[in-house]
Amino acid sequence: MVDIAREVDAIRGDLVAWRRHLHEHPELSFQERETAAFIEGEITRIGGLSISRPTETSVVAQLDTGRPGPVLALRADIDALPIEEETGLEFASKRPGVMHACGHDGHTAMLLGACKVLAAHRDELKGKLLFIFQHAEELTPGGAQELVDAGVLDGVDAVIGQHLWQGMESCRIGVRSGELMAAPDTFHIRIIGRGGHAAQPHLTVDPIAIGAEVVLSLQQLASRRVDPFEPFVLSVTKFIGGTADNVIPSEVELCGTVRTFREERRAWAEQAMEAVIRGVTEAHGATYEFRYERGYRPVVNDPALTQFVRAVLEEEFGDLVTDAEPTMGGEDFSAYQTVAPGTFFFTGIRRPDREAYPHHHPRFDIDEDALTVGCRALVALATRYLVRD
Repeated sequence: MVDIAREVDAIRGDLVAWRRHLHEHPELSFQERETAAFIEGEITRIGGLSISRPTETSVVAQLDTGRPGPVLALRADIDALPIEEETGLEFASKRPGVMHACGHDGHTAMLLGACKVLAAHRDELKGKLLFIFQHAEELTPGGAQELVDAGVLDGVDAVIGQHLWQGMESCRIGVRSGELMAAPDTFHIRIIGRGGHAAQPHLTVDPIAIGAEVVLSLQQLASRRVDPFEPFVLSVTKFIGGTADNVIPSEVELCGTVRTFREERRAWAEQAMEAVIRGVTEAHGATYEFRYERGYRPVVNDPALTQFVRAVLEEEFGDLVTDAEPTMGGEDFSAYQTVAPGTFFFTGIRRPDREAYPHHHPRFDIDEDALTVGCRALVALATRYLVRD
């Protein structure tokens, strides 16, 4: 069978070159046309894989061994973020205001590497492999749901994904059964009062003061209404209002996010938030508008598949495999888990000799040594899955 470490080490130059090209040419969600064309071109050069384009900016490659067996899907996301890069790297983004600040360039490179290694070993495998290069992970409704709706996962027995992770030491792998990533919902609040002169606040209904009270009252939901052992985050991240220091405005806008793992908690959060907003605004003679938008479902890893993933990765990497800590970040990989058993794992990229900037930061960067680890993980998982009984 495949000497995975040796073969992946042999293509390390490709992994780095692919990642750096993608990093230099990032594209936003639903706009990944050049990225998809680049991926299709590289897969064509690898050879031995059939290619489909289920959406304009996604690519799916299939390795069909021609022998009966299981069908496994491996997924990478390919989109970038609306961030002005400040890394100073030689291969920094050439597109103003757009940056790969979450590791998707690395995800894509690692899956291309898996394509290259596994395509050369078609005769040693059975069943089928799908390599999903997914668009628009960063922007709801997300590319994963579009691909599910397009039937990409029809007939798939299992789906596996990974994320390069700044929260872990480089080249370590984090695996977790059950809840891993939260549902990322958003909310928008408009508080309408009555503006006027700042020297005569008694003649106004001050939406800034009311909005401040709404913010504080919403925090009581997290600190006093939810069991402290249950993961729950409510963050107000935007407060917009006012034009001058002597004018009380007529209205303000508040926006933010709610992160949960349980569906019933999502429903409760929406209702409880509106009750708080209604109570505070009515008490002060203001009115409000409230919009709560559901984001991705939580990522909940299938126990049996996760057990298989852990066993394979421990065989391949030994003590480098550890328990992943759940995070309140969101991921649209959860859409795949509604139609097939799925598991999602983390590959660490934090080096102790460098300052670690978080995901979505303008100076975010990865340790490129992790590319070979992540690629080896994908090849090992695919190889074991397609040869097991």
